[in-house]
Amino acid sequence: MTSAPRDREIAVVAFAQTDHRRTSEELSEVEMLMPVLHEVLHSTGLKTADIGFTCSGSSDYLAGRAFSFTLALDGVGAWPPISESHVEMDGAWALYEAWTKLFTGDADTALVYAYGKSSPGSVRDVLTRQLDPYYVAPLWPDSVALAALQAQALIDAGDTDEPALAAVASRNREAASTNPHAQLRGPVPQGDHLVQPLRTGDCPPIGDGAAAVILAAGDRARDLCARPAWIRGIDHRIEAHGLGVRDLTDSPSTRLAAERAGAFERPVDTAELHAPFSSQEVVLRKALRLGEDVDVNPSGGALAAHPIMAAGLIRIGEAAARIHRGRSDRALAHATSGPCLQQNLVAVLEGEPR
Repeated sequence: MTSAPRDREIAVVAFAQTDHRRTSEELSEVEMLMPVLHEVLHSTGLKTADIGFTCSGSSDYLAGRAFSFTLALDGVGAWPPISESHVEMDGAWALYEAWTKLFTGDADTALVYAYGKSSPGSVRDVLTRQLDPYYVAPLWPDSVALAALQAQALIDAGDTDEPALAAVASRNREAASTNPHAQLRGPVPQGDHLVQPLRTGDCPPIGDGAAAVILAAGDRARDLCARPAWIRGIDHRIEAHGLGVRDLTDSPSTRLAAERAGAFERPVDTAELHAPFSSQEVVLRKALRLGEDVDVNPSGGALAAHPIMAAGLIRIGEAAARIHRGRSDRALAHATSGPCLQQNLVAVLEGEPR
């Protein structure tokens, strides 16, 4: 069980993100990241020297060069020497590592950030490098084609249809109308089939962006934030690598992560789901047992903005921000990585009683 004991409570105390755009070719990763880091530190009054641990999430494949994350440390400031780590994953997994660091008492504060520039190359081709290198990757099925296989499996099982998928996409982007950071806001045409049965509107926008959060433990969190978003549980699980041995209409790893994080102990009022494709929200709602009374993706979700390697961390940040603002009391945040919801992380956040 990975639920935090009450004597070592850990909370998200600050969250910041970029305005996500189709391209930011005039900016380097460091230039894109620095304003976010400054904003999240300024909101707490902390300086880099006050941070006990720093962890980042990004992908060298997107940047097209090895150890690209070391350049991003220029934005953090690595002198005097800092305690720092990196995951070649979405920033949600960097947050998990930072949570573990605070959980063990090695630090009281942590800075977690993630960034991705998808605009320079073909994301659909880059993501094929996640696939099984012997049987699947040589066939070059891209991320949209694999998501379409999952969508068709859901339709064949009677779990959804194309109009229902269009309604999912429409609801998410309508919700994003009030999110100034979203790349797509308001009514967006479904368009033509990109890979049947998925239309353009069922797929995430390609864009660049970054995000950062600050974690703090115990009374330190209360000093830094009027209403901390306490992480009551967090867990991540993975499906089999071989797509042929999985039921693509279900996500047992999401269900198990949610169970281990304590999501089913009491109802949640908000859920931020990292569902890049409309069909994946159908799978996640079922796995997480979310009813119609739960406010799903009030930020617009990944269908409104999907900076790769930061979108999952943004789900945690958006859920935490609603608790900070008093708009939620108990929220669920989900992050995914890999084809067809292969890897899944679930966090449960709560605010103190008002």
